[in-house]
Amino acid sequence: MSVRILALVGSLRAGSHNRQLAEAAVKLAPEGVEVELFEGLAEVPFYNEDIDVEGSVPASAARLREAAGAADAFLLFSPEYNGTIPAVLKNAIDWLSRPYGAGAFSGKPVAVIGTAFGQFGGVWAQDEARKAVGIAGGTVLEDVKLSIPGSVVRFAETHPVDDAEVAAQLTEVVSRLHSQVGAADAA
Repeated sequence: MSVRILALVGSLRAGSHNRQLAEAAVKLAPEGVEVELFEGLAEVPFYNEDIDVEGSVPASAARLREAAGAADAFLLFSPEYNGTIPAVLKNAIDWLSRPYGAGAFSGKPVAVIGTAFGQFGGVWAQDEARKAVGIAGGTVLEDVKLSIPGSVVRFAETHPVDDAEVAAQLTEVVSRLHSQVGAADAA
């Protein structure tokens, strides 16, 4: 049985280096692991309890929840916007945190990684994302980190999948997530 990891990207930009990093994770996933890059975060409305009622949940949010419900683990890719987590990623976390106590993250392994232009690779945003997804019920792998600085320069002419160092680190992140799913199943 294949392990399913849902990838959520906190950048909507077509040429996003975080999206490219997610695409690399899809390509580099080892045998027995499927990394699914979720498409459609831009269509998910801002979380609002008034529309999060049975029969009224927007189709885009329901689709996100369905994909997350089928996932065994999550891999979040976060750039850094003004020193913190992008709104689109925080919004996805908010939708997946409900219903309270039984959201899609509950008890599932989550890793947060990313790349940013700055010299620290978006660590503040990634730390904020870890905090939010942990509060939302995810089992955050605090020791699984990958923050790639200087994305604009580093990936100017090279896709992350073709950067040997990044590919090796990304493969390790996916493998660690995979092993955590196995550990959770054995427990």
